[in-house]
Amino acid sequence: MAASGGVQAVSHAPGCDGQHERQRRKPWSLALCLLLLLVLLLASSLAAITWGSASLHASTVWSVVSQQLLGGGWQPDAGQGGISQQHYQIVWMVRMPRVLLAALVGAGLAVVGVVMQAMVRNPLADPYMLGVSSGASVGAVSVLAYGSLAMVGIYAITAGAFVGALLATALVYALAQQQGRLHATRLILSGVAIGYMLMGVTSLITLTAGQRELANALLTWTLGSLAATQWSALGLPAAVLGLGLLWLLLCARQLNALLIGDEGAATLGLNTASLRLQLFVVVSLLTGTMVAVSGAIGFVGLVIPHITRMLVGSDHRRVLPVSALMGASFLVLVDLAARTWFSPSELPVGVITSLIGGPFFIWMLWRRTTAIPGGSA
Repeated sequence: MAASGGVQAVSHAPGCDGQHERQRRKPWSLALCLLLLLVLLLASSLAAITWGSASLHASTVWSVVSQQLLGGGWQPDAGQGGISQQHYQIVWMVRMPRVLLAALVGAGLAVVGVVMQAMVRNPLADPYMLGVSSGASVGAVSVLAYGSLAMVGIYAITAGAFVGALLATALVYALAQQQGRLHATRLILSGVAIGYMLMGVTSLITLTAGQRELANALLTWTLGSLAATQWSALGLPAAVLGLGLLWLLLCARQLNALLIGDEGAATLGLNTASLRLQLFVVVSLLTGTMVAVSGAIGFVGLVIPHITRMLVGSDHRRVLPVSALMGASFLVLVDLAARTWFSPSELPVGVITSLIGGPFFIWMLWRRTTAIPGGSA
């Protein structure tokens, strides 16, 4: 897929706070920001692997990881620096894949939030708020309940979540239209209404499928959880995120053009209908993949893009990579809090993100005059 149009550059969204100051920043500021965020991600990951019900020393974590990556793997009873089999299991088989999945999901949801806000020109848009995550949940639970899409094998749940997310996105977007124009209020109301309706559908499927095991699956997909993550779960979300982010970076100038409105984008030679159709597919694929492996985690796609734009401006060549790294660190830290704050009990990740995102959403409503991107649709 390739976005059409001959857009050269649209550097910022009209009406953004401090936009001119951000655009005058030196070119190396992006590199510095990315470097600092990489350091933050590494520090967050180390803390998440080290801390828990069984706390480990950082040197133990480093020994296990370095042996796996550089020394051909850990061998039991080999006297490798005093690293026991229990340490190996905790670091490499339990916490490491969980931390990596948290980083992938956090980055994916943040990127989706960035794209959705550009697509609809509304700072309140995110996959959870607009019902896209709920649509993905319906698709995933339908696969579990009825065994549909079996032809795609191990990717059946992801395929179901993708189809559900795509249908939910299209429905919300269609309902938000009025006389050919997209209205911000209708968008939010449509998203909330569709989201609640699809949550009801998810519950209905669970209660009528005759499988008690689906009750646990329902909790996972409605509140989000990264528990029991295995290495085998990382390949698909990593591939989808990498390819999706690469494509979106190539379309960064077209995304910038969307911020000035359809009429302005058309004057720059952009086919907005074609671009939005492609973005619908990419957003649905990213959302469906992340929901399939982690459940419906809310507010990441709302909080992270907004903070990112306050830091680096509205140019998507900056916003996309910075949001990805910031979202990764954010969800790694949230998952750490979810499994340590009430130890030995573990909270669903979505509970923590809701406690953070709810007040942030209220604050954004209160500060509506700084709406990003481009003001109301």
